[in-house]
Amino acid sequence: MTAQEILDEIKPLGHDNYRKVLFNHGIPEPCYGVKIEELKKIQKRVKVDYQLALDLYDTGIYDAMYLAGLIADDARMSKKDLQHWADLACAPLARTTVAWVAAGGPHALAMALKWIDSPKDLIAAAGWSTLGGIVTLKPDAELDLAQLQALMQRVAKTIHQAPNNARRAMNGFLIELGSYVVPLTKTVIQTAEKIGPVSVDVGNTACQIPFAPEYIQKVEKRGALGKKRKTIKC
Repeated sequence: MTAQEILDEIKPLGHDNYRKVLFNHGIPEPCYGVKIEELKKIQKRVKVDYQLALDLYDTGIYDAMYLAGLIADDARMSKKDLQHWADLACAPLARTTVAWVAAGGPHALAMALKWIDSPKDLIAAAGWSTLGGIVTLKPDAELDLAQLQALMQRVAKTIHQAPNNARRAMNGFLIELGSYVVPLTKTVIQTAEKIGPVSVDVGNTACQIPFAPEYIQKVEKRGALGKKRKTIKC
């Protein structure tokens, strides 16, 4: 299938009410308002297609860009590809699609560390979200725990002064670090308690920003601490 064929297929599936919901979450035009469940039907059919994902993302249409992340061949994404995606992303795509694809590929750590140093809010958010994806996916044996502890301390020192989207992603990183890397769980909880609740402007939505220690403790009560995921795409 071509990108145009997919656009022709999904455009009639859009719903005005869902578009309004997406707009409230910071998603800009152009946007068809196609529900994720419909996009996943196409994902199931296409599976993985590197070039098609690139073409869909370049349409600039939110629904197509989201689908691009679902079908992207993470292993083939180059640093140039990932940077291009990050540069074009709106806030929700930066924290989800871009981070999901980056975290699943060979350049995950390099891009994440580069992005968190960016003065641009959305690029930094993509970086912290990618770091969260890395610890969610990779076995602890493949992680540099000392480096992760240093990043945790960086969050502690800077999160309250960070831009809005980066701040949200940093809080998410703490939650994922504490939930998926058991050797650091206790330290993360202690650090997050010192940080305190994180305030984020969520716009015209009912979204709530979880308090990291409470969230991690809920994961522990479920017996899910340290249970890595095969994918973070959803």
